[in-house]
Amino acid sequence: MTTVKNLILNPRQLSFEMLRDIYDQPVTFSLPDSAYDAIDASHEDVRTIIARDKSAYGINTGFGLLAKTRINDDQLELLQRNLIVSHSVGTGEPLPDGVVRLIMVMKVASLSQGVSGVHRAVVDGLLALINNQITPHIPVKGSVGASGDLAPLSHMTLALMGEGDVYVDGKCVPAADALAQHGLEPITLAAKEGLALINGTQVSTALALRGYFLARDLLESATIVGSMSIDAAKGSDAPFDARIHEVRGHHGQIEIAKSLRSLIEGSDIRASHQGEQDDRVQDPYCLRCQPQVMGACLDIINQAGQTLLIEANAVTDNPLIFNNEDGPVAISGGNFHAEPVAFAADILALAIAEIGSMSERRVALLIDATLSGLPPFLVDNAGLNSGFMIAHVTAAALASENKSIAHPGSVDSIPTSANQEDHVSMATYCARRLYEMAQNTATIIGIELLAAGQGIDFHRGLDTSEPLTTAHHLLRKQVTFYDKDRYLAPDIEAAKQLILSRSLTEYWQEMRNDWYLSK
Repeated sequence: MTTVKNLILNPRQLSFEMLRDIYDQPVTFSLPDSAYDAIDASHEDVRTIIARDKSAYGINTGFGLLAKTRINDDQLELLQRNLIVSHSVGTGEPLPDGVVRLIMVMKVASLSQGVSGVHRAVVDGLLALINNQITPHIPVKGSVGASGDLAPLSHMTLALMGEGDVYVDGKCVPAADALAQHGLEPITLAAKEGLALINGTQVSTALALRGYFLARDLLESATIVGSMSIDAAKGSDAPFDARIHEVRGHHGQIEIAKSLRSLIEGSDIRASHQGEQDDRVQDPYCLRCQPQVMGACLDIINQAGQTLLIEANAVTDNPLIFNNEDGPVAISGGNFHAEPVAFAADILALAIAEIGSMSERRVALLIDATLSGLPPFLVDNAGLNSGFMIAHVTAAALASENKSIAHPGSVDSIPTSANQEDHVSMATYCARRLYEMAQNTATIIGIELLAAGQGIDFHRGLDTSEPLTTAHHLLRKQVTFYDKDRYLAPDIEAAKQLILSRSLTEYWQEMRNDWYLSK
């Protein structure tokens, strides 16, 4: 049985390590006393604002274009309930457990900073869902990433109220039943609390974090597999000379070149053709320019990561409660606008597409006997056997598909709420599409892994380097040498799962320690 990690959630101290743990597996959380002090003080500030008997947006008014409508004090709880049920309009497949955990934890992290005005029962309710592994049913579609991820966060909030559906042990059950089975009471939302829960960028950010984690995994695997392709094609390691990359100065380029040198070092295959007469004066770009292209991907992954880590720790609801000299005040702003997340997601899309594009080019090189020096299509008795001919077509199809999906979503906007919300980020879509792109790229890298492994096997009697031998052995535990045509789709799926499981990169932690600028 897997041990569930117990973590302390200190406001503004979420790290990538914590966020990855939350995404990967169930966790339990608790808050420090200082967070509850801030929550209690902010909730008391809201009560003070209500007692003044003046209009305060989101506290005793309608929402959006209805902000000028004053709501009587005896209807404030009904106002919040109406907000949630009317905004629970999502559609599509449910978000997976790991993404929903990220959403709930980031919402707790936001509310516990003491400027959102909720009472502690709201935060404790979210913690209870997390700690009891009760996952709200949140449809994947229905947010434009401005004024908060209103629809998906409303579905999350329904679970706190004992309405809607949740998942327990993988089964969809009514939220009221799940709460009762765990001894939990539904929450009645007080003034401002519904708005505090559904205003915010947590859904967009959670989806983008998933894309960020996958982009890192893909880049790491592609660096190892790309090194295998260099050896399989008897490519040169001269383009990875540190001096070349230091005079240009890009962090990512320098780090990828260093990794490639380390991965290839000690290869008997490489040593066997050093000094040989070679018709190729220079290797094709897909081998030679890996530091420049993959390094650029690393740099923009780092850039996106920095934005997402800030956003994961941010307060993004509206209005926010602050204190002036004459007492508390609710100030309306626009932290719910997810433009930073949309930009980060679009940047990640570029990286994921390019990682796949370079990998597809290396597959094309390896199957081309005139470029690789290997048997045509990486199989003996080519002609009778087609080998990796159509596996490459699949890689090409997926690489091309990713190019279309990578078109930036943040340049789109559509007015909503009777033009009150007249510019939106589309961050939720921008971030959501990263998963499909990552699956495509993982498949492409998996096909390259099969091709590169095949190429290394053709250099019988010569060993590749120690780290690449480890990667090759991992492959051969799952997929045998392709000696003649066979049903190839299961091999591709097995290789893809090696990429997605991070099995290839588990032994490689120290080598990539300096890659990432945000921890």
